[in-house]
Amino acid sequence: MGDLPLISVLCALLAALLFACASVAQQRAASAVPEGEALVASLIRSPRWWAGLIGDGGGYVMQAVALSLGSVLVVQPLIVTSLLFALPLSAKFSGIRITRSAWSLAIMLAISLAIFLVVGDPTEGDSNAPWSDWAVPLTITVAVAVIATIGGLSKLDGGWRALLLGSAAGIFYGVAVAFTKYVTNLLGHGVVGVISAWQTWALIASGAIGVYLQQRAFQVGPLSASLPALTIGEPIAAIFLGMTVLDERLRVDGPGIALIGCAVAVMIMTTIALSRSQARDTEGATAESTVGS
Repeated sequence: MGDLPLISVLCALLAALLFACASVAQQRAASAVPEGEALVASLIRSPRWWAGLIGDGGGYVMQAVALSLGSVLVVQPLIVTSLLFALPLSAKFSGIRITRSAWSLAIMLAISLAIFLVVGDPTEGDSNAPWSDWAVPLTITVAVAVIATIGGLSKLDGGWRALLLGSAAGIFYGVAVAFTKYVTNLLGHGVVGVISAWQTWALIASGAIGVYLQQRAFQVGPLSASLPALTIGEPIAAIFLGMTVLDERLRVDGPGIALIGCAVAVMIMTTIALSRSQARDTEGATAESTVGS
């Protein structure tokens, strides 16, 4: 039994590595599609994108194994390290050097997100909430994602667009997470119960929109601009819905609340700073390439 926590840690780290490889592969495939062309149709024909999709599947399997053997408080922060795996892999294939300041920002982001997950430690709530409880919080959450999407589809520079689209994708993934437990519980009551529940279709819709926006984020900017925003968007959206709809609560008070607030502020600031830093590096590399040619 003593070996189970160690196996859980190893599975979580393997999941993080697989998620990182999948993100890099999908970003390379999406960035190769010129804007204006059909993104989904192009990705479906890309072996690299399918390899990334398989990597995501393997990551989810390893994450599930890790969670079955160990604590959520150990596994989820380790999954965050996918960002630290993804940055050097992306730099290797893109030819854009990750600066020391970018590494510092990425590490600060990963640590602050881990603190948020560990210190917050949300309790399990009631997944069977009626639509009347969902209406206002879900509308607010989707509205924020829609605003971010509109900004991401505007004529801003690539770094900002990738950040906004990554944020929107993360929010929709967070919505999907909020519906997952209820739909999973329905599986024990037969296929008809699953198909007839509106939560099932909300889960499918939010997940599909999240996947599409993630690919658009990968298409318009560097991975280091979109992945940090996606990484923090998912847990924040899921916890917001968990607290406002599912009666979940953060098991923290006093100094812990201040620590959570600081962690959220650091996550937001480091995400924006990292995205802007890498956008400038990308523009500089493009300019040097143009001059050189």
